[in-house]
Amino acid sequence: MPTNFTVVPVEARADGGQDEGPEQTEAPGPPEGGEPNCPSQGDGNPGENSPFIGSMDVDGERAFERKSMALFEEEMDSNPMVSSLLNKLANYTNLSQGVVEHEEAEDSRRRQAKSPRMGTLIGVYLPCLQNILGVILFLRLTWIVGAAGVLESFLIVSMCCTCTMLTAISMSAIATNGMVPAGGSYYMISRSLGPEFGGAVGLCFYLGTTFAGAMYILGTIEIFLTYISPSAAIVRAEGAGGEATALLHNMRVYGTCTLALMATVVFVGVKYVNKLALVFLACVVLSILAIYAGVIKTAFDPPDIPVCLLGNRTLSRRSFDVCAKVHATSNGSVTTALWGLFCNGSTASISCDQYFAQNNVTEVQGIPGVVSGVLLDNLWSAYAEKGVFVEKKGVPSVPVPEESRAGGLPYVLTDITTYFTMLVGIYFPSVTGIMAGSNRSGDLKDAQKSIPTGTILAIVTTSFIYLSCIVLFGACIEGVILRDKFGEALQGNLVIGMLAWPSPWVIVIGSFFSTCGAGLQSLTGAPRLLQAIARDGIIPFLQVFGHGKANGEPTWALLLTALICETGILIASLDSVAPILSMFFLMCYMFVNLACALQTLLRTPNWRPRFKYYHWTLSFLGMSLCFALMFICSWYYALCAMLIAGCIYKYIEYRGAEKEWGDGIRGLSLNAARYALLHVEHGPLHTKNWRPQVLVLVNLNAEQCVKHPRLLSFTSQLKAGKGLTIVGSVLEGTFLDQHVEARQAEENIRALMGAEKAKGFCQLVVSSNLRDGMSHLIQSAGLGGMKHNTVLMAWPEAWKREDSSFSWKNFVDTVRDTTAAQQALLVAKNVDLFPQNQERFSDGHIDVWWIVHDGGLLMLLPFLLRQHKVWRRCQMRIFTVAQVHDNSIQMKKDLQTFLYHLRISAEVEVVEMVENDISAFTYERTLVMEQRSQMLKQMQLSKTEQEREAQLIHDRNTTSHSAVAARTQAPCALDKVQMTWTKEKLVAEKYRNKDTGVSGFKDLFSLKPDQSNVRRMHTAVKLNGVVLDKSQDAQLVLLNMPGPPRNRQGDENYMEFLEVLTEGLNRVLLVRGSGREVVTIYS
Repeated sequence: MPTNFTVVPVEARADGGQDEGPEQTEAPGPPEGGEPNCPSQGDGNPGENSPFIGSMDVDGERAFERKSMALFEEEMDSNPMVSSLLNKLANYTNLSQGVVEHEEAEDSRRRQAKSPRMGTLIGVYLPCLQNILGVILFLRLTWIVGAAGVLESFLIVSMCCTCTMLTAISMSAIATNGMVPAGGSYYMISRSLGPEFGGAVGLCFYLGTTFAGAMYILGTIEIFLTYISPSAAIVRAEGAGGEATALLHNMRVYGTCTLALMATVVFVGVKYVNKLALVFLACVVLSILAIYAGVIKTAFDPPDIPVCLLGNRTLSRRSFDVCAKVHATSNGSVTTALWGLFCNGSTASISCDQYFAQNNVTEVQGIPGVVSGVLLDNLWSAYAEKGVFVEKKGVPSVPVPEESRAGGLPYVLTDITTYFTMLVGIYFPSVTGIMAGSNRSGDLKDAQKSIPTGTILAIVTTSFIYLSCIVLFGACIEGVILRDKFGEALQGNLVIGMLAWPSPWVIVIGSFFSTCGAGLQSLTGAPRLLQAIARDGIIPFLQVFGHGKANGEPTWALLLTALICETGILIASLDSVAPILSMFFLMCYMFVNLACALQTLLRTPNWRPRFKYYHWTLSFLGMSLCFALMFICSWYYALCAMLIAGCIYKYIEYRGAEKEWGDGIRGLSLNAARYALLHVEHGPLHTKNWRPQVLVLVNLNAEQCVKHPRLLSFTSQLKAGKGLTIVGSVLEGTFLDQHVEARQAEENIRALMGAEKAKGFCQLVVSSNLRDGMSHLIQSAGLGGMKHNTVLMAWPEAWKREDSSFSWKNFVDTVRDTTAAQQALLVAKNVDLFPQNQERFSDGHIDVWWIVHDGGLLMLLPFLLRQHKVWRRCQMRIFTVAQVHDNSIQMKKDLQTFLYHLRISAEVEVVEMVENDISAFTYERTLVMEQRSQMLKQMQLSKTEQEREAQLIHDRNTTSHSAVAARTQAPCALDKVQMTWTKEKLVAEKYRNKDTGVSGFKDLFSLKPDQSNVRRMHTAVKLNGVVLDKSQDAQLVLLNMPGPPRNRQGDENYMEFLEVLTEGLNRVLLVRGSGREVVTIYS
């Protein structure tokens, strides 16, 4: 029996031979002439069947992966390597990103379809332009200017355009917060506000789109019957004043036929509708250019368009040509056709209408031109009751008794009562259509860029057109002509057409095709919107409308749309239908603004829009303006629309299918006490609403104060005052004995939380031991929906000391508890070096080392930290590791694509880990680690000896790395480190433990290290070297935390691996995800 034991570090030999000497530890090479079937020293993995650590005889790629990332090998099945996951992330395939079945179906359809090619101009700007400029501009804008005056008309248009601009800003923020699949506005509202609001507002938007189709069809028929072919009327006027009634009947007949024809076209071939869209848009653009050209022409050559006045009353020129009572001929004066309309005969002695007899007939220019000064006369409003004369101000007139106003005379009369709020309701449909771009989001190259740019530019363009037209109409056209809705004083011609150049027919034909095209677009879009709602399954009785033809065309939805559209056509009056669809569109816009304001105020981690020019105050202002406009237009229509939406909401709430879309209402409910707790418990939280709800485990000193106060500082920086924070701690003992200390500790913790601005709750447990107390906190902290999903704790710096109050055994068991509870774990190493809330980093980096994918928590944490003032100026860098078989260039591109869709800005770097044999330093460190573990188990050292031995091992570890280089240069001169076991100590130990033989010590020092541990140590050393090389100067390093071994015998080795992995770094946050996705690319 030798008196001194010598532990000799062994170099990795190329020949795999053994070192001589029975007392020396052997290298893991095969003995010469050894049996080929001898058992390996590994743990049974295929990559370990060869006794050579660096052998690549089996399964080359897998062996590389298992050797290089052996520290994470037990988690490969559930947490794949980043290199194998990135391609899927970049291409949105096979991801559990928290999307619902509807979204998955949409994704699969988009992947099968042709790649989208539409840019901002074709995909968003022009469709919005076509939908905004339409029937109201051509048929009603001049009349609105005449009734409300230029100033009030300017106010009406400004209010409506401001409403749509604010809505477009909110919509842009929502549309750029992730991918918006086909479904457009309904998708955005439902996924932001939940299925109840989504279904209610989605149906309102559907009804608005359907009634818009009815309005466009009525506009088409009005243009045809009034300005193109008045003789085509089927129903003729009977008696005086029957023209209006006959017109309504004709519009019903022709409207129904047109609706049937359009529905057939949509049913047979929707592709033809899309192809004709540009033709219809060209008609709109040409018509507007013709208007501006006509205005310019009036400045130097006003058109000769006389208007006949009797006194100050405007006359309809449909039934006479000469504006005079008599005209001179060679035989004397002869009465005109106008005379015959007001008198019973052709002689002067025959009785005539009293007003006709006492007032003169005069002519004025209907379009005097832009420089005529008529603008001053048209500045103010001229509202009137139904059936009154359209009169020109400033013209002398002799009044007559009321009873002398005989019916059937050719006066121009007002057909409806006009007032400011009514005109707002009629005009508002002309600014709808701002969602035409978002409805095509699935066909855009880059929806997140095109939707905001195209929509806002379209609103700016159309707002300029409307506002300039108001001023130009008021400056060019006489007031009585402006108030003449159907152009009766112009012989039945379209007022805006008479202004246009070169011919009125440019406007007539252009407006006809424009309204016809808009009607086709509405009948195309509305059924698809209903089909999307039906396929979501949130309203059971609508599910039948989710079916269609084999190619997906919504047949049943088109039938229902046509029936509802027929309801609007039976109303027959364009002025009556317009306020109805105004209600539905305003309600839709109001909830878009509400969704944006709600998401902004809640500050959910998933709320990261690329469009930055939004604010919750703008969204709130837009929402308020929409609500006000609803009641300004028509308070009873507004109440009816809200009642319909409310009924749908309650129906979905009680009878509809349960859906969880990560909406803002769910996030808001977390702040609403009992209702929120009961509401959130219905189902798991959606990915988009996920935020770290932190349970902070703190240790207390003898004075019941927190040992590491900066752990709470870091918590407040991570939370930024949002979400749930529970600060938990454990006191050893029984509650009866420790309740006073527990109360004092709780007060100390609350005081520290207030000082560190960590808003949350304190929960202290008294338990017989720390281990059980920690487990109880992890299991039971929180209440209902207010329950933690993340555990934050400090690294046990004194884990090698057995007398530590929080030993390594407790730490490893806590890690296992969080894994079993499916909770994320954050371990702050060197927590006393973390910044306080008063500190500010002026520069630096937050480095993320993404080794395995375990839910995306590593991506989310730096984003949350950078919201706080301490970390705001730090830049985020993401490193991932490429192995020999990985394409590092493609990995970098995929990772950049993934970060782009996550809306996270970060530098990306792929670090290549070169494969090499395990170094002697790694082998030696593993050997020393296992020897220490075995000695502590077999010899049961006293506390003093344990501390001395731990110190010796620590000193040896810190010096051995530098010694390896010297030993490599002189392999024959091997260093021999004398251990502290002398003969006297062994004799004393022998007498104290008589049952212990010396064979145990021989086994101890002839120990071969377990090759599984060697590989894990190799991973830790290699990763530590790479991290130190890239991130030694980083302000914070976030690193995947490998899980504890499944075999509990290696727990102390696990601690050593983590120690080696993070050695030399200042601030480290080890992150272990819960396994669920916490970030998503979807909106």
